[in-house]
Amino acid sequence: MNAEPFPALMIKYVFLIGRKFIVCSFTTGRCSHTNRSKVDFPDNMLARQVARVPRVSALSRVSHSFAFASRRSIVSGACRGIRLAKFSPAPCRRFFHAGNALREEDTAEEMQEEERVVDEVDVLIVGGGPAGLSAAIKIKQLAEAKGEDIRVVLLEKGAEIGNHILSGAVIQTNALDELIPDWKEKGAPLNQPALHDKMVFLTETGSIPMPHPPQMNNKGNYIVSLSRVATWLGEQAEEAGVEIYPGFAGAQIVWDEDANGNKRGIRGIVTNDIGLNKEGQPKDNYEPGMEFRAPITLFAEGAHGSLSLKIMKELKLREEVGADPQTYGIGIKEVWRVKPENHEAGLVAHTMGHPLSTDTYGGSFMYHMDDNMVSLGLVVGLDYSNPYLSPYQEFQRMKHHPFFAKVLEGGQCLAYGARALNEGGYQSIPKVHFPGGALVGCSAGFLNVPKIKGTHNAMKSGMLAAEAAVEALANRSENDPYAPIDIAEYKNKLDNSWIMKELYEVRNIRPSFHAFGFLGALIYSGLETMFLKGKVPWTLHHEKEDYQYTKPKDQCQPISYPKPDGKLSFDILTSVSRTGTNHAENQPVHLVVKDGHYKGHVERNVGVFDGPLGRVCPAAVYEYVNKEDANGREDACGKKLVINSQNCIHCKTCSIKTPDQSIEWTVPEGGGGPKYSLT
Repeated sequence: MNAEPFPALMIKYVFLIGRKFIVCSFTTGRCSHTNRSKVDFPDNMLARQVARVPRVSALSRVSHSFAFASRRSIVSGACRGIRLAKFSPAPCRRFFHAGNALREEDTAEEMQEEERVVDEVDVLIVGGGPAGLSAAIKIKQLAEAKGEDIRVVLLEKGAEIGNHILSGAVIQTNALDELIPDWKEKGAPLNQPALHDKMVFLTETGSIPMPHPPQMNNKGNYIVSLSRVATWLGEQAEEAGVEIYPGFAGAQIVWDEDANGNKRGIRGIVTNDIGLNKEGQPKDNYEPGMEFRAPITLFAEGAHGSLSLKIMKELKLREEVGADPQTYGIGIKEVWRVKPENHEAGLVAHTMGHPLSTDTYGGSFMYHMDDNMVSLGLVVGLDYSNPYLSPYQEFQRMKHHPFFAKVLEGGQCLAYGARALNEGGYQSIPKVHFPGGALVGCSAGFLNVPKIKGTHNAMKSGMLAAEAAVEALANRSENDPYAPIDIAEYKNKLDNSWIMKELYEVRNIRPSFHAFGFLGALIYSGLETMFLKGKVPWTLHHEKEDYQYTKPKDQCQPISYPKPDGKLSFDILTSVSRTGTNHAENQPVHLVVKDGHYKGHVERNVGVFDGPLGRVCPAAVYEYVNKEDANGREDACGKKLVINSQNCIHCKTCSIKTPDQSIEWTVPEGGGGPKYSLT
């Protein structure tokens, strides 16, 4: 419920801006600057907050400065939209594996009643990738052109903008050209143009040249680190006046309900609580999450975003438009610095075949960046059937093929990462708008799989949502300016854009793999890309979820993978160390077995499938430990499930591929996870 107005006593909050502190008095609205290097805070507030807030880069120092004070002290301008609400914590789950069951205790009575900040903004954006940042920039551009003041807040769960961004990446610039026409003059990190395309089919030891589909022509594109591009977009957004708050993870939906309690839309989100221990009990630095409310919230979480999934499920967004199930791939990537004589700046190479068998959809890439760096990776469709397949191990094996080895030998691996990506395409796009918000970028699923590109579509979708949002805000109710708005015009703009035209043209290529098999799909895809261009009167469909394709262990052959040599291939923990992954110690485990039924999970996933979760995870998060190695403790089948959540690189693959769908991925404390910079 809404709180009473601020009390009459003077409440001061201090914000660090550069080397200065700004002291704000809520009772007077006055702000004064001081050069004091030390300010006395009640109850050591600053010390507490500095201890928990992730490192903040020079990017957005001003707009992020609130973090040094408190989630309860966030202000903007003349403290517009801020109010304090009494908050009684919801029952906290204590996640710990004891007695083969998840124990749940209500600790609300143990926790003092807290004040939760409720901040009302004009547009809220969840996710600081290309889609969310493009939306934010476009809104500010349109507002400036109209002479309006539209407050845009963007929340990002990574410690810094770009930390959780990973892609191939060869970027098509058409969306960037529209958004920031002078991006070259503004120093966008697009330095290496794509100069030469190559496509080959790999046998076990050799390679066969293949014709290059027109969709994969990269003339005019750039080989980039998408992490760096996102960081630069964040800088542009802040210059435009967007408030960017890194280290804030969206954890809950604030639902808009009818008189009968039926969910009909959203009113905003709540960030996750800070300062809970592994048992879900408050530590000394406990603070409840902030509640952000807005008439329009844009979800730009990327593929398989946790809040986006909740919204799709609760509002039945797939059912509303008859969308197919989404299908995914896992992309595993490394960045190397190679010998100058092995480097061919601007080369864009793609492969099919080895190391994957013909019953597994996927392929590899190798992009020669600037500064003698090479980006290479393997994408494996998560609809594979053999539970013994390990995408990580397939990638490590792949690098020993002469096609890659001759480039990498004598080089140095600089970075590693992995991420799930949408592969469903046109048929799998859900309803993208609803009262109070919309899905943009990979939250909706705009990746063009045959083109192996999605950034341009993600950015454009954010820009179209921004246009629809600004138009809708101009007509919002004066009596209730923060009431949920359904930006239905966003769908019309999408339908009339090159996004949907592009996706419709290639809609049959990915599902043809299941319809016709490897060879048939290869022939059909060639006809589609070269001649038919999507003009056929039929649409092939994705019939099942990815996990449903997994076969029981007794129907498959185990796969033997070679040991890493430490030069071209590496053990998984060495790779994880190159992600910069870190999670605050003693926080609730964010990867849990649904309903706490560990025994059932192990019976099904080990007994039937021989534990594929331990192989699909590219970060060694999940282990099925033998009973004798677990001090005699077991869940079932002589095994005990161990979840090393501190290793998690937020790829989301576990919640996609687990055969019985018993793993739930929730957000950890904001600021945790990988710290990508070259990916």
